[in-house]
Order: sequence, then structure tokens, then C-alpha cells
Amino acid sequence: MAAHGLRRARPAELVPGTVSVITARMDYLSASTESNWQALELARLQRPGEAIVSVYARGRDYHKVLRQRLQRLSQRIADAVGPFGHRVFTDSAPVLEAELAARSGQGWRGKHTLLLNREAGSMFFLGEIYVDLALPPSPPVTAHCGSCSACIDICPTQAIVAPHHLDARRCISYLTIEHAGPIPPELRPLMGNRIYGCDDCQLVCPWNRYAQRSALPDFDERQGLVGQQLVTLLDWSEADFLRLTEGSPIRRIGHERWLRNVAVALGNALRLAPPEAHVPWRSALQRRADHPSSLVREHVAWALQQSADVPLPSRTCHEPL
Repeated sequence: MAAHGLRRARPAELVPGTVSVITARMDYLSASTESNWQALELARLQRPGEAIVSVYARGRDYHKVLRQRLQRLSQRIADAVGPFGHRVFTDSAPVLEAELAARSGQGWRGKHTLLLNREAGSMFFLGEIYVDLALPPSPPVTAHCGSCSACIDICPTQAIVAPHHLDARRCISYLTIEHAGPIPPELRPLMGNRIYGCDDCQLVCPWNRYAQRSALPDFDERQGLVGQQLVTLLDWSEADFLRLTEGSPIRRIGHERWLRNVAVALGNALRLAPPEAHVPWRSALQRRADHPSSLVREHVAWALQQSADVPLPSRTCHEPL
């Protein structure tokens, strides 16, 4: 944001000649997703030794999938109207994706700041094509959150500080993916067993009962990323990490941050689970206690200091208005 400033809000400054923006969304729930998927995902939070990877990251890297499809769409447009100037984006440049999508009628901004659609909830990716064609604008839609505050109430770190206002510095998705340094100690206990991203605000959103399944095999869940034990993931070598996350968005954080995140989750497991479950978790952490990375060592040491004396938070879900 510091580097690009208002260019985010001025498409013609990012891509000179831009006159219109075509927005697109792509559903990402795997085809095998069960009808009660929200409840199943919330139940994972009650199993301290199980690692939770955000639903969107369990398949192929969406950047590649959506970008390729937008390029093909651009070619189809060129076949119909002739050559035109364009550039494709998908979470890859200073682009206000959710705001552009809202202004073009793809949905409305929920109180968690994500885009919501009445027929698809929020479980989709966004992409854009900046074009030098003057296209007729599509109108925005009205918001349908009403007085519901489920997403605000559920946020583990209270990162949604007010309706439509998110403090990214507290968001578990930011902390586990974008943040490169130590995770603030006061936030570590709130992260539970989430090791890559966080879906809580979407899991309790009533509109996600309408979330659509993707027909693309790209978004099928990868073996080893769903229902996996934290102990197993902490034992991954860097070679294992690179091999098992090839083509996955998870690879972008690197092995060091991966171990950092898993260590925090294991610390929370030690704090939340009965003592009889601790032995394998402590052993796994001790195997990483002398890791070459000071970042990993710090979080492993913190994890080993935890004890089982704090109950898991309760969860509630609200009905649509």
C-alpha cells in the first residue's frame, strides 16, 4: 500500500489506457463438499491436534487457474471485437478487487469486508481484466447483511474492529500467510490450530449455505492437507514441504513460516488438551528446538511452555435475515 498509494483506486494509473474493468468470480469449494460443510469445518476447531488449512488453499494455486481462464476469456473477446488493450489480474497487483467486484454488481461487501453474493455466499475467487474498451457498466446490488453480526462475533482475534473495518495486523490469515516475522505473543493463543489462513467469518455466515461447488478438479482437496495431524506437518523437512506443496498457494510462505505456524498450533494444543495427549506433541516440538532459524526456535520454545488450562471458545451461527 505504501508503494502504490492511490494507484489501487485509479486503474488507469496502473494500466494506462484503461477505460473499463471486467470483474469475474470463480467458485472454489471442491465438488465433493458435503451439504453441512460449515458445521464440519467448525468441528475441526475442536480437535486441537488436527491442522487446519483454509478451504481455498487445499487445492491448486488459484492464481494460476483463474489467470489462465481470464486470459482465455480475453482472447474470446478479441475474437469477437478485434484486438484490444488489456491486462489480467488475480490477487497479483495493487487492485481493489472486492470494491471493483461490488461496484460491478458481483455482490456486496459483508461486514467482514469480503464480497457476498446471494446465490454463492463468499466462497469464490475474484479476478479482473483491465480493458481499453468503453463497456456499459453493470449496476451494483444492495447489501443483505441486515443486523447480523456473526462474522464480527466469531473472529478469534477480534480483527473485525467494526462493521466493514478489518485490522489486518490481528487477522489470522494475515499472520499465517503475509506476516514474515514473529507472531505477537498475545495473539498466538487465539490462533488455535489454524496453520494457514482462517475461515471462521465465512463459516458462520448464513449466506454461505448457498456457496457453490466448483466443477474444476483443480480445487479438489489434496491428500495430506485435510485432517492432517500437526505432529506430522512439523516433521516435514524442507524437501517434503516443497514437494507436497508444489502447485499449491501454501508454498509461497516457505518452510520456515510453515514450521512457525505449526509450532504455534501445537503450543495451543498443549494448552487446550488433557495431559495424556501431550507426549507426542512435546516430542515433535523438541525435535525442532534446535532448528537453525531463530524464528522457528522462538515459536517452538513458546509452544513448549504452554499448559492445558484454558477451555476452547464456544461457537454460534446466525440464521439469515
